[in-house]
Amino acid sequence: MQNQEDFEPTVRIRELKKDSVNFVLENVDLAFANSVRRVVIADIPTVAIDMVEIEINTTVLADEFIAHRLGMIPLYSSNCDEAIRYTRDCNCLAGCTFCSIMLELNVICTEDDTMHITSNHLEAVPWPHGFDEDVPPDGDELTKRGDKFGHPVGQHDPDVPPVMICKIRKGQEFKAKCIAKKGLAKEHAKWSPCSAIGFEYDPHNKLRHTSYWFETDIKKEWPLSENAQEEEAERDDEPFDYAAKPNKFYMNVETDGSLGPQEVIMKGLAELQTKLANLILGLKSSPDSDQLPMDAGMNGQGGGHDGQWNQDASSGQWGGGASSGSGGSGGGWGGSSASGWGGSSPRGGGGGGGGGGGGWGNSSPRGGGASSGWGNSSPRGGGGGASSGWGSSSPRGAGSASSWTQNSGDASSASGWGTGGASSGWNIS
Repeated sequence: MQNQEDFEPTVRIRELKKDSVNFVLENVDLAFANSVRRVVIADIPTVAIDMVEIEINTTVLADEFIAHRLGMIPLYSSNCDEAIRYTRDCNCLAGCTFCSIMLELNVICTEDDTMHITSNHLEAVPWPHGFDEDVPPDGDELTKRGDKFGHPVGQHDPDVPPVMICKIRKGQEFKAKCIAKKGLAKEHAKWSPCSAIGFEYDPHNKLRHTSYWFETDIKKEWPLSENAQEEEAERDDEPFDYAAKPNKFYMNVETDGSLGPQEVIMKGLAELQTKLANLILGLKSSPDSDQLPMDAGMNGQGGGHDGQWNQDASSGQWGGGASSGSGGSGGGWGGSSASGWGGSSPRGGGGGGGGGGGGWGNSSPRGGGASSGWGNSSPRGGGGGASSGWGSSSPRGAGSASSWTQNSGDASSASGWGTGGASSGWNIS
């Protein structure tokens, strides 16, 4: 019998270096392991150059090309959560010491040999005096920064090669001022603390998640990785398990030097925990919001119920209303107590009185009915028929028309183009 500890998630570190970590994640599903990978890549804040003001550029490269290269240079961002603010959360107008870091690059070639402009020429400088006087010094971000915070990674370190920016010859010059800000890799890849992440599971392909193409021998053409030593190979007589799922993942996280590998993994897990907590909190609904309040004017009883846009007290949809009665609830465009477009109930309110038409080409020849179709009419009726179509008319009775090019024999109410009677529209006679 297996112990409970066998089912708990475990992390086993196999190798830890200055800028990389290799570990095994066990007893978790594929979704969780992939979530850790995605969070580590895109959801950990770092500092990177975001604005470049080029003063002099006589190199062979364009300004935009060099500005892009400057933005991709990794900067030391240890304790970035507390050491610097987001610019959107700062009170300054154009940058200050609490939300930005200023760097300068000023290089001129005076020799005959080709000169390389690298990240070693970038120098972090303090903000000009009086530039951020409007910002009250109430933050403690500056006290939480290290000595190299905001400086290029590996600057003046003989063991770390600098990042190449461009090459210049004698007489050429480049001068620029850079502003580094805090951000996430979801906005731009320059803020990602990782350069590469290796992710593997099921090295023997027991689950058949990968289809190998081979010519003669699959084992020679597709050699196994070192992670295959962690698991047993598949036997030829072993039946295939259709319900099997991966639960052991081999991950190799390599950083660009802006953050250490341990800090990247710990911050990634903390960010994933925060995301899941916010999701659980959002799924919880208060008891009061389970049922929406219902007004008393539904189904023609008492006051009306407002449902959509441009409604009266007894309307249900766009411009719908009840012609007369105690007020009801409309159910279509321009209609009340009906389930179609343009239906009306001349008598009674809401669900009582006249009937409601619900389609195109419907009519109610007699009684207090409503029609909502194109070319429909209610020839007679004591209750007054209503038509709402193009080219329709109501010869007799107190009809209500709301269409284009309509006429009404007797006293009628029309609201369209080219209608007669008591109407309101364009080109009315």
